[in-house]
Amino acid sequence: MDGILVLNKPQGFTSHDAVALIRKRFAVKKVGHAGSLDPMATGVLIILVGKYTKSSREFLNEDKEYDATMTLGATSDTGDAWGALTCSGRGADNTRAEIESVFKKFLGEIDQRPPMYSAVKHKGERLYKLARRGLKVQVEPRKVTIKAIQITGVSLPEVSFIVGCSKGTYIRQLCVDIGNALGCGAHLSRLNRTRSGRFRIEQATTIEELMRLSRSDLEKRLVTPSP
Repeated sequence: MDGILVLNKPQGFTSHDAVALIRKRFAVKKVGHAGSLDPMATGVLIILVGKYTKSSREFLNEDKEYDATMTLGATSDTGDAWGALTCSGRGADNTRAEIESVFKKFLGEIDQRPPMYSAVKHKGERLYKLARRGLKVQVEPRKVTIKAIQITGVSLPEVSFIVGCSKGTYIRQLCVDIGNALGCGAHLSRLNRTRSGRFRIEQATTIEELMRLSRSDLEKRLVTPSP
């Protein structure tokens, strides 16, 4: 069995959980994913089956799109709503014009420092493992590109937006940086990946649908894109 399954990952599932479920339920030995999603996040997760597990780097390098919500006025040690929240001490009283002005500053190529709760390595060890031990290290910022960003709703303290970005962009960190620029602090409170490369959420199979499929049904769901 060889191909790609576009999965709509539910909240609370890790990317590893999704891979393990498919491997066990359908008795498939070679299963992987291209571009993990945090447990809090939902949306497009590319599942690679069979010979396509060797193509993970190709899919990792593709652009992504997200539909997200950030909450102003409180920060988080993880950058999202599942971390320990701290009120910034300043209410989210920014006007929409102020918020839009700050958002525009993040359009294009920017320097982004990976969050401590991430899989980025520092001297051979994952940052999230250091963070869990209460350690903080200085990580060099990386160049990422915000190709499009648009506010879709403002209902303070929440701001909803859609963003298209290059590989390696952390939306959690984008929210933190925007919150800092606004002077009130912020964290990511909702994240849905709507596109990964050529694959869109409309193509995705839910976990509920997946659990009703037979092995032959799954094989029919797999796509085999040409290079």
